[in-house]
Amino acid sequence: MLDTKLVRQEPEKIAQNLARRGFTLNINAVKAIDLERKAIQIETQQWQSERNALSKQIGQKKSKGESVADIMAQVSLLGDKLSASESKLDAILKQEQDFLDRLPNTIHDSVPSGKDETDNQLMRSWGKIPVFDFTPKDHVELGENLGGLDFNLGAKLSGARFTVMRGSIARLHRALGQFMLDVHTQEHGYEEAYVPYIVEAKALYGSGQLPKMDEDLFHLQSGQSTQSSLIPTAEVPLTNFVQDSIIEEDKLPIKLVAHTPCFRREAGSYGKDTRGMIRQHQFDKVELVQIVHPDKSYEALEALCGHAEVILQKLNLPYRVMALCSGDIGFWSAKTYDLEVWLPSQDKYREISSCSNIESYQARRMQARYRSKQSNKIELVHTLNGSGLAVGRTLVAILENYQDENGYIRIPDVLKPYLNGLDYIK
Repeated sequence: MLDTKLVRQEPEKIAQNLARRGFTLNINAVKAIDLERKAIQIETQQWQSERNALSKQIGQKKSKGESVADIMAQVSLLGDKLSASESKLDAILKQEQDFLDRLPNTIHDSVPSGKDETDNQLMRSWGKIPVFDFTPKDHVELGENLGGLDFNLGAKLSGARFTVMRGSIARLHRALGQFMLDVHTQEHGYEEAYVPYIVEAKALYGSGQLPKMDEDLFHLQSGQSTQSSLIPTAEVPLTNFVQDSIIEEDKLPIKLVAHTPCFRREAGSYGKDTRGMIRQHQFDKVELVQIVHPDKSYEALEALCGHAEVILQKLNLPYRVMALCSGDIGFWSAKTYDLEVWLPSQDKYREISSCSNIESYQARRMQARYRSKQSNKIELVHTLNGSGLAVGRTLVAILENYQDENGYIRIPDVLKPYLNGLDYIK
């Protein structure tokens, strides 16, 4: 969430930044809540001060053997007033917190202005778009013809937007995850982590999914008092590794990677990408997370994006990097690069990774801090995350870019060691 003090003191400045997103901050509401909070705090402090003064008199009178009944009655009355005032203060602070929880992150000055994805800025492109001397098939037709993708069985077992993978395509999917983990751990310096696929509400709040993304989560029903949900991304557990922590500065950066399934309701995507594996309720992703010193977070963003690009380059998949504009950037991101891979069947690039600097937005929610080596001061860390990559979409890109006229799939050279030297899926 945003800095409470900054929102209170400079609402106009925050409103101007958020307006670039198309988000309207109700400045009058901010000021009204703040004025009420100040008034109740003053009232609470007044009752506390008066009660403390009377309590001191009680001690003095008792030492002299004087009656304290009248003062005790006054103290009791002040106690009731103080209790009522504290309840009002708790209520207004909760109201303020709920208001702040629903504010998006401020965006970095370098984020291009725009309304939607058509205004995103091309940063660079890589690779040669394949030219076929036949009409390329999409991954659905390719996978079904090869007996490796079964969408009907997925729907029979679990409903729409679920897929069953079998045989060599299932092996290719598994190989991709292993390959990505090996590159990120052996070449990019990430520590591999195995994480729970179920998290509690506190972790989802800390990483920003709650309350904003509540409808997109698969919640679990149980008799427990705490709400648990399936993870929408490994970003949630990985980022929360530093929840309620103070990290020594020389331990930064922390770089983590995990391969997990991800579960999303896709509540806002009705009618979008209903064919195939592009938008699923369950999909695998290799997630990169970095916890860094605030002064290094934009340097880290460039590096993290580069780490995801390396995977595409090693697989020889053509892609481009887009800087998301102010109207298309994620709710909790300060700056985001999207990597988009070429899909021949659609004759366009499609997102395969999103790399974001969240700055201190998550850290403030999680109370994730570091201790400055020089000043010994406690400050908030910055957090970053990115897909390195979405495994299912990478599989789709390989099927479509590596197909031949027979509908066979050539295996990228870097994946052959993971598939016992297999050259083709036939």
